[in-house]
Amino acid sequence: MRITTWNVNSLKVRLPRVEEWLQYAQPDVVCLQETKLSDSAFPQLAFSALGYESVHYGQGRWNGVAILSRVGIEDVSHGFGDIDDPYAGDARLLAATTGGVRVVSAYVPNGRAVGTEFYDRKLAWLGCLHDWLTTHADPSDDLALLGDFNVAPEGRDVWDPKAFEGSTHVTEPERAALTRLREWGLVDVFRRLYSQERLFTYWDYRAGDFHEGRGMRIDLAYMTKPLAERVRFALIDRNARKGKQPSDHAPMLIDLEA
Repeated sequence: MRITTWNVNSLKVRLPRVEEWLQYAQPDVVCLQETKLSDSAFPQLAFSALGYESVHYGQGRWNGVAILSRVGIEDVSHGFGDIDDPYAGDARLLAATTGGVRVVSAYVPNGRAVGTEFYDRKLAWLGCLHDWLTTHADPSDDLALLGDFNVAPEGRDVWDPKAFEGSTHVTEPERAALTRLREWGLVDVFRRLYSQERLFTYWDYRAGDFHEGRGMRIDLAYMTKPLAERVRFALIDRNARKGKQPSDHAPMLIDLEA
């Protein structure tokens, strides 16, 4: 089974590119983030024509998460349930069972700037994500948490650690929040396969960052250990970041053996 994640940065703008990518990448399950659509505007019929069931959780202008699947979708939930969400109403978390795997599409808040209330709420949101996992899942489950985490887990996940000093995405509290998720029982499956530096998923649109190699690895695939043991291949599809009107993120593919 091929599970993928992609922050498309506006599905309305990027739909033709996403449709093209689905046809050549042939994923079984797709987690999308930053759709920037309401549920009523989500192009469910377009994905159905390509063989995908889909569910979406969106508010309209900002955020929005979706799951597409050609191996079935059931037991759909969104948000943190009874846990108070510091970004309530922002449409950042969607879960469904598909192909026997509990799949979660997450769009972690950006945090804007260290020391602001947005940064503090980002840390609180990551804490809620941990608490939600402990309440609704077990490390022995087949669970995949994928999405745009807006955190680079290590120094090797940014093009120049010095360039990010004092900025969000790289601070110790943000990274500690990801460590806490892994300590619960999740594995960074891309890093399980590849240890090299300069393997990025995001490049800012400004100043030619993509062509200059100034990127970050902030789109992650975290899986419970039983599922991580089934991972055989992973790829960041840089080709999808090229061409006309690309997202500033590249999709990531994870292949699981049956």
